[in-house]
Amino acid sequence: MNIKQAKQEIIDTVQAYLLKNEYDEYVIPRVHQRPVLLLGAPGIGKTQIMEQAARECGVALVAYTITHHTRQSAIGLPFISKKEYGGREYSATEYTMSEIVASIYDRMRETGLTEGILFIDEINCVSETLAPAMLQFLQCKTFGNHEIPKGWVIVAAGNPPEYNKSVRDFDVVTLDRVKKITVEPDYRVWKEYAFKENIHPAILSYLELRNNCFYQMETTIDGKQFATPRGWEDLSRIMEVYEKLDKNITADVVGQYIQHERIAKEFAEYYELYQKYQQDYQIAEILKGQPSEAMVKKVSHASFDERVSVVNLLFSGVRQAVRDAVLQEDVLEKVFEVLKSLKEPQESGNLVQRLGDFVDNLRAERERKQTEGLLERREDRTIRKAVEVLEGYVTLLKKEQIENWEEAFDIVKNAFGEYRASWDAVWDESGSTLEYAFDFMEAAFYNSQEMVIFVSGINTDYSCVRFLETYECERYIRYNRDLLFEDASQEIRRRIEEL
Repeated sequence: MNIKQAKQEIIDTVQAYLLKNEYDEYVIPRVHQRPVLLLGAPGIGKTQIMEQAARECGVALVAYTITHHTRQSAIGLPFISKKEYGGREYSATEYTMSEIVASIYDRMRETGLTEGILFIDEINCVSETLAPAMLQFLQCKTFGNHEIPKGWVIVAAGNPPEYNKSVRDFDVVTLDRVKKITVEPDYRVWKEYAFKENIHPAILSYLELRNNCFYQMETTIDGKQFATPRGWEDLSRIMEVYEKLDKNITADVVGQYIQHERIAKEFAEYYELYQKYQQDYQIAEILKGQPSEAMVKKVSHASFDERVSVVNLLFSGVRQAVRDAVLQEDVLEKVFEVLKSLKEPQESGNLVQRLGDFVDNLRAERERKQTEGLLERREDRTIRKAVEVLEGYVTLLKKEQIENWEEAFDIVKNAFGEYRASWDAVWDESGSTLEYAFDFMEAAFYNSQEMVIFVSGINTDYSCVRFLETYECERYIRYNRDLLFEDASQEIRRRIEEL
C-alpha cells in the first residue's frame, strides 16, 4: 500500500474495532481485535498518518518510540507484596504500572476521551531484554501485568531489515496475531499532502522533475545515504525561515536534511536556478496580467526543466492567492455564525460582554482540540484569525461606548460588511490571478505537457479545488476535460465494454 491507503485502512480498522452493538459491547470482541503492524521504510510518514487517523476518528492518541524505553519503563518495576495461599502468607513479586499504560490513563483524563489509538514505533528494533515483552504486548495486549484499557486500538510500526541492522524478525506465532500492512513510498500521494501542508514550492518543483529523488536509500562505502519525505518536509520548514531571515540556503544546509550527497548538491543548484527563474521571467508581473512577449518567446524555447520550473512558479503564485481567499472565507463563516447568534438582544449583559464570551469559547475550543490532538493546521489558522476579528469588534465597541444593543450591533454589522467587502476583493483578485496564469500558459504552451502539469497541480491542491467549486473558470473546465482524466476514463470504460 501507499501511505494514503494505509491511513484509510487504519481509520477503517479503528472504526470497525470501536463499533458497538445495542448492548454497548464491541461487535468485534477484544480478543479478536488484532493489533495493526505497519512495516515500511523510515521517513515515509507512518507517525504522521497516526495523528491524522486519530483526528478523523475523533479518538485520543498516545505515541511511543519503544527504542527509547528500557524493560523497566515498559513493563514496570518489581516490588515485593504479601499474599495468602492455602492459609499461609507468602512473599510475591508484583510490578508497578507500566509507564506506557499509565500514559493512556493520563491521556484519557486530560482529553475526556475514553477510546484511542496506542501507537508504538520501531517495535521490531527493541533490545534483547525487551523483545519478549513486545511479543507479549502484540499477542496479549498487555505490558507486564497490566492490560491495555478497553477501547484502545493498538498500532505498531517497524522498519524492514534492509533499513535497520537492529531489526528483529517476528515469529509466525506473533505474525499470525497481527494485521500486517506493508507501506511503500509514493511521490504522487505525498504530493497531495505536500500541497496541503504548504511545502516549499522549490521542493515540489524539483521533485516534479526528479521523482526518483523523492525517496532514496543507498549503501555506499561511506555508509548510508538517503533522502526521505520527512527530510524534504523538515527542509521545507527551515527554508521558509531562512528566506525570511535572508540567510543563504547552501548545499551544506540542504545536506543536513537530505543526507544524500548527490541529491543535496543537485537540489541546492536547482534552488538557485529556481530563484533566478522567478526574477528572469517576472512571475509577479505575469500573475498581475502584465506578461511580455519576450517572456513568452523565451520560455517556449527553453529546456524542459526550465519550462516545468516556470509552470510550478506560476502555480505556486496561484495557489498562494487562492489559499488566502479560502482562509478568509472560512474566517468569515465562523465570524458570521457568532454574529447571527447575537442578532437579537440577550436578557443579560451587553454586546461587548457577549462578544467577549464567544471569543473565550473559541479559544477554549481551540485549546481543547489541541489537547486532544484533533486540531488541524487549517482549522487552527481559521480560529486564530476569527478571534482577531471578533476582538477587533470588542475594541471598536469599547471605543464607541454604546450600551444600546441594537445600535452596538449595527456598528459590528457595518464592520463585518467592510470585512466581507475586502474578502470579495481578495476573491476576485484570486480569480484574476488564475486567469492571468492561464493567459500566459496558453500563449507559451497551449495544450502541451506543461498545461497538463499546471492543471494536475490545481486538481491536487485542496484550496484550489475549494475555490473552483464557486469560481467558474471556463478554461480550467475545458483543459481539465480535454487533457486529463474524464474523457480518457470514459474511453477506457467504452473499450472494456466492447471487449
